[in-house]
Amino acid sequence: MKKISISFVLGLLALSACAQKYPDQRPAPEERLFVSEAVEAQIATVAPQLTNAKLRWMFQNCFPNTLDTTVHFDEESGLTFVYTGDIHAMWLRDSGAQVWPYVELCKEDEHLRKMLAGVIRQQFTLINIDPYANAFNQGPTGDHGDDDVTGTPQDPNVFERKWEIDSHCYPVRLAYHYWEVTGDTSVFDELWIKTVQTILETFTTQQRKEGNGPYFFLRVTDRQLDTKARVGLGHPVKPVGLIASSFRPSDDATQFEFLVPSNFFAVDILRKAATILSEVNHEAALSARCTALADEVEAALKQYAVVKHPEFGDIYAFEVDGFGNSYMMDDANAPSLLSLGYLIPSMASDPIYQNTRRFVWSSSNPYFFKGKAGEGIGGPHIGTEVIWPMSIMMKAFTATDDAEIKACVEQLLRTDAGLGFIHESFHKDDAGNFTRPWFAWQNTLFGELILKLVADGKLPVLNSIR
Repeated sequence: MKKISISFVLGLLALSACAQKYPDQRPAPEERLFVSEAVEAQIATVAPQLTNAKLRWMFQNCFPNTLDTTVHFDEESGLTFVYTGDIHAMWLRDSGAQVWPYVELCKEDEHLRKMLAGVIRQQFTLINIDPYANAFNQGPTGDHGDDDVTGTPQDPNVFERKWEIDSHCYPVRLAYHYWEVTGDTSVFDELWIKTVQTILETFTTQQRKEGNGPYFFLRVTDRQLDTKARVGLGHPVKPVGLIASSFRPSDDATQFEFLVPSNFFAVDILRKAATILSEVNHEAALSARCTALADEVEAALKQYAVVKHPEFGDIYAFEVDGFGNSYMMDDANAPSLLSLGYLIPSMASDPIYQNTRRFVWSSSNPYFFKGKAGEGIGGPHIGTEVIWPMSIMMKAFTATDDAEIKACVEQLLRTDAGLGFIHESFHKDDAGNFTRPWFAWQNTLFGELILKLVADGKLPVLNSIR
């Protein structure tokens, strides 16, 4: 009989103890909504390299969370509906971000590729149902928003009709990346052309050069930021070329309609759309329209979005109105000022962005909080003294210093309330006081962060965490 070494037995006991302390939080295999062999292989490859047991556990729980719990792929129609998590509606922003990190793996998994193509087609379809809506029902159920007054009767497919620039940006970002990775042009059909035309029309209308346009938003509520001033139109803007966004990515109303991070995002995706239209569709005129609008918005950002701060120098404002007024803050939800270096990597080397990054992670930002549990950016959506882990992840994504990266990941490990998942927000002094136990975007984003750090050669940094 072969002898079993003491070290082998001790190793088994350690693994058993670890399993008891960190039990698998994923749904049982038969209960998972979508299974990707490539994603499972990625988890199996990366997880053993993470020597910190809790980090390994959280990565295994979080990275597949979107697939496990929110993806509804209809193979017959080829469309994919993605819940945001505990709210069973599809946000154009969230869904585009939720499936983003899986795109890199779809060349090795045809089933995954088809599902992702289904998300893109679903998003294009929804934009054309209502270009001013941010979230949609799974079919014409008429759920939510019946009492909102928004300039037109709400389509029963619409869950919420809050106009947010980023609702048009995330689908184009996803489609462009999908094309980069797969080379598949099948998603760029007549529906795609119609979607670009809809986006251009909406963006141009919301430059408000010819009045306020058809959209406004009124809701009877006790939350100030769930409705718009001036009988739903928002505060006046000077038409300088920027695009008005009635709401932020947090779904809170803007104070000044020209939301700077979202305008930067719009410039980026308009250029991406122009490339696809030129190289795939050979639609030179439509491509030129996208480029021209991108150039106009970019020039307006340079002129109106930069403010000289007494401590940080030239920085980007969060919101402006074209009259010279600006709102100096940052919100946690992306696109935010901090997240621009993540969403648009070329901005990371911009000196004004770097100044802005220092500003938003400081007490000069009214929504930066620091307490016993951690530090980070929140926003008015939840309340004061509440931190969004998304801001901590965005800081890590845009960091170049190993100590800063390590501190961010350590904080994420400390603030899960012992549940193995990332939450929407937590109180700065008590991570057990959190919102949304099931928020798939934050979970998958954490997995994306760990994969990026491993790919960037930061595994020693991760494995130095005790």
